Amino acid sequence: MYTTTQRIGLPIALCCLVSCFSPEEQSDTEWRQYGGGNENIRYSPLRQIDTANVHQLQPAWTYHTGDSSNTTRTQIQCNPIVVNGILYATSPQLKLFALDAATGEEKWVFNPHDPMDNPYWHGPAVNISRGVTYWEEGNDKRILFTAGSIVYAVNALTGQLISDFGEQGGFDLHHELDRDDVHHLHIAPTSPGIIYKDLYIIGGRVSEDQHAAPGHIRAFDVKTGTRKWIFHTIPQPGQPGYETWQDTAAYRYIGGANNWSGFSLDEQRGILYVPTGSASFDFYGGKRKGDNLFANCLIALNAATGQRIWHFQFVHHDVWDRDVPTPPALVTLRKNGKTIDAVAQPTKQGFVYVFDRVTGEPVYPIEERPVPEDSPLTGEALSPTQPFPVSPAPFVRQIFREEDINDLVPDSSHEDIRRKLALYRNGHMFQPPSREGTVIFPGFDGGAEWGGPAFDPATGILYINANEMPWVLTMVDAPKKPAQRETYFEAGKRLYMNHCMNCHGPDRKGAGNFPPLTAVNEKYTSLQFDTLLRIGRRMMPGFQYLTNEERNAVALFVLEQTEGTTRTFQPPEKPINEYLTLPYSFTGYHKFETSEGYPAVKPPWGTLNALNLNTGEYEWKVPLGEFKELTEKGIPPTGTENYGGPVVTAGGLVFIAASRDEKIRAFNKRDGTLLWEYQLPFAGYATPSVYMRNGKQYLVIACGGGKLNTRSGDAYLAFALP
Repeated sequence: MYTTTQRIGLPIALCCLVSCFSPEEQSDTEWRQYGGGNENIRYSPLRQIDTANVHQLQPAWTYHTGDSSNTTRTQIQCNPIVVNGILYATSPQLKLFALDAATGEEKWVFNPHDPMDNPYWHGPAVNISRGVTYWEEGNDKRILFTAGSIVYAVNALTGQLISDFGEQGGFDLHHELDRDDVHHLHIAPTSPGIIYKDLYIIGGRVSEDQHAAPGHIRAFDVKTGTRKWIFHTIPQPGQPGYETWQDTAAYRYIGGANNWSGFSLDEQRGILYVPTGSASFDFYGGKRKGDNLFANCLIALNAATGQRIWHFQFVHHDVWDRDVPTPPALVTLRKNGKTIDAVAQPTKQGFVYVFDRVTGEPVYPIEERPVPEDSPLTGEALSPTQPFPVSPAPFVRQIFREEDINDLVPDSSHEDIRRKLALYRNGHMFQPPSREGTVIFPGFDGGAEWGGPAFDPATGILYINANEMPWVLTMVDAPKKPAQRETYFEAGKRLYMNHCMNCHGPDRKGAGNFPPLTAVNEKYTSLQFDTLLRIGRRMMPGFQYLTNEERNAVALFVLEQTEGTTRTFQPPEKPINEYLTLPYSFTGYHKFETSEGYPAVKPPWGTLNALNLNTGEYEWKVPLGEFKELTEKGIPPTGTENYGGPVVTAGGLVFIAASRDEKIRAFNKRDGTLLWEYQLPFAGYATPSVYMRNGKQYLVIACGGGKLNTRSGDAYLAFALP
């Protein structure tokens, strides 16, 4: 067995505590969907654990999946669901499993990478999964989830593939995308689909370079896997939004505008809410001039038909990677004496936009304001304005000023940051990308990130965690194809600069959350590396559009092989596509940090914020996370970068892990007072789930680590009162 399960029993003398709670709290309360429900408000009505007793929380059970790896930096970002007393979640290697929600005891495991159990097996590719989807009709109970580009339907009781779904239990999302050139492009959903009646609606993560699949939204029959409708996020001729693309053939080649963060659903009204990301390539739009609908939008669709009801675009012609990072929260608020069913959408920019759920009218005013449009890159044409909400105020800083430079570091480090800041393009959130370097603040990871907000329907308060890490974007001229023949080494270096430098940097030392490749020859053989290039893993897309010879050249360069370096490289004969031939690339995702490894700005570097949606005013803001070495020096908690989101309960608590210091915490939801914290076995870069089973309330968090240079882990840890 690769799993281990630990159960901590209840002392008999304490069992009588269960009888102190109301009858309704002794019944089961589930967490049936990603985010807790279709509304994605991450709220639990349970109050057994409250502000008075939360300090007594202790581990109830631990489940180890047994398939984490520090070598490849595996992660778990899954928000587990709990249905009929069974917890469903995924492992670092995307094994789907079912546990007894009260004990953590394993019921079954489905391994999508086992060729004996899975007819779609094509190698050990692993991407990230943030959750799974449950559907039932009578005795037909199934889990739908994705591994790579495949959607699987698994019997929720047995863990076996449902053979009459798709073809032998699954279908490939490359199919029926209304473009005939996508079979070799990367498609791998990270967030789960959503159910509306008998429809399974799914988006997907795609590549962010010029070789990207389109991010069209599709609905499939939950029983058969047959496609029922499609919404083209990159409009085709004759469709609304097509006129916002000046390059009239762009829809045939440009990708992105995808939903990687998941959906929210007003089931009663039948309205699906779809946040989308940027169009590809992320940082240069000279081949996709115009506002680029429906990229960077919140789109309200008829969930039954896929027809657009309304939309709002948060960034026109995005060249900053300002994807809409999380499903919106469907909320009900009171403003000026009126009750409003609304949709609240946090963004990477640090704004919360609030709209009427039905009409799309802003609840708080939004202004189109002038922004810098003097791009230094040839062929670029930026939007002269961008939309700014008048209220609520942003929940993060949006400009990196000289007075914001980190003052916790030695003078020499402070001066180094000041000198660099003076050289970069800076001073506005929408400064154009440039060769000299442009400060991206809020950073590529927000502001808000995929963890999303929690909303308390009793008070109208939205809780949102945030990052305040500046990044630097530097553009370079794209390597040109040589006029004469080149060696394998030269070809490998050129191809690396074209396809890999974006994430791993020009020196292969890594960038941001992307690992270095300087010693990759110690981890991979040539065959293993070729498989990695073809299929991808986690946030790395597969490069199936590269030929065998091109992949061999990249492998020779990255693995630092000596044999064959001077051999003449014969480039493949490929037709030139002007939409895929870009004049610029970028040097990677680089955080703007001090030489000591701290953010270049003053704290706070991560926060938890309480926003009253009834008034548009913030109730409180507290740092989220700490650096132990700074706290030991007497420096107040600074906050850290954080991934994953909060949950709020009727018991007066906001629970959140997410921070780099590998802790989970409970805050008083009224004033932000820290009431409880626990050191996790591995960092919890995920959103907790809250449920009740057999009269006992549980809090469970995936402890997968793997980001921010923390250890990778394989644990799901549940807490309860003694």
